[in-house]
Amino acid sequence: MFCFGGFRGVCDLADTIRAPHYVLISSARHILVLAVEGSQSLDVLGPVEVFDYACSQVPGAYRVEVVGPTAGDSITLSNGIRLGVAPLPEPPPRHDTLLVAGGPGARAGVDDVAVVNWVARAAAQAGRTASVCTGAYLLAAAGLLDGRRATTHWQFCEDLASSHPAIHVDAHPLFIRDGQVWTSAGVTAGIDLALALVEDDLGPEVALAVARLLVVFLKRPGGQSQFSGALSAQQASVPALRGLQAWIAANLTEDLSVGALARRANLTERSFARAFRRELGQTPAAYVEALRIERAQTLLEDGAQSLDVVAQASGFGSAEVLRRAFHRRVGVGPAAYRERFSSAA
Repeated sequence: MFCFGGFRGVCDLADTIRAPHYVLISSARHILVLAVEGSQSLDVLGPVEVFDYACSQVPGAYRVEVVGPTAGDSITLSNGIRLGVAPLPEPPPRHDTLLVAGGPGARAGVDDVAVVNWVARAAAQAGRTASVCTGAYLLAAAGLLDGRRATTHWQFCEDLASSHPAIHVDAHPLFIRDGQVWTSAGVTAGIDLALALVEDDLGPEVALAVARLLVVFLKRPGGQSQFSGALSAQQASVPALRGLQAWIAANLTEDLSVGALARRANLTERSFARAFRRELGQTPAAYVEALRIERAQTLLEDGAQSLDVVAQASGFGSAEVLRRAFHRRVGVGPAAYRERFSSAA
């Protein structure tokens, strides 16, 4: 039996048929999962399932409570499903892990002073604090991410960084651990995060067994950038640079070195590089590479079979240069990306 909210999620010793046990522990690790109105269901239930399956391997390993700010005994998730939750415990008790779920409600929740204050006080009583997806917004509002590396759903990384400049936002990893504060990318990345928490608590053998039961990777290859859509580059305010951006996107197989681009912009290389970085927040070389990777991703998704052809069409020149850039930017090789994301699949 595994329950939520006021029923206190306790692993029943009878629920042991899924796989062999490793060790029986005497003290359950207490996890508080915060779910506010409008939380994303997988952000809540994905990690909960991981902890439940961990209990099938190590009976009594976890005691999970899903809590939320509600006048009743349930909240409505972003998909419309009602979920039973316990009230926010006051004062927050000593516990092992505070895990804050994301979703539209989490982003809206930053305006709820009572919730943000509770998160700050609960984190002070937790051995470690974690967020899934946009749950990072609540950690940020509580001041828990200042000066730390953190991540969130790729779609919101730029916004989180601009609204909280004291946070070092990294849009690539599926999850980040900075001391005793953990943050994860979007939605299903909460499962990756929870598996890492189980590995931290119970060791890699148990975490691997849980991953097998859930039919997921223990350590998923690549980062979340392989799942993001088109490059959302800031548009330059200077007309000459804005026009150059459009030309670059349409001419990825041309010479796009800094010198060539500076001549097209009628600027010295130094002036051009400084203006480009100031306007777009990255070097011309990084910008060009990102656009070429995006073109290569589109070709691979359409099922292009030859990496040489993809490399030439996206401006990389050779398959080896494409492979290196793809690994650096996306975290997986172009062949693996094609297999995973091709239209045929």
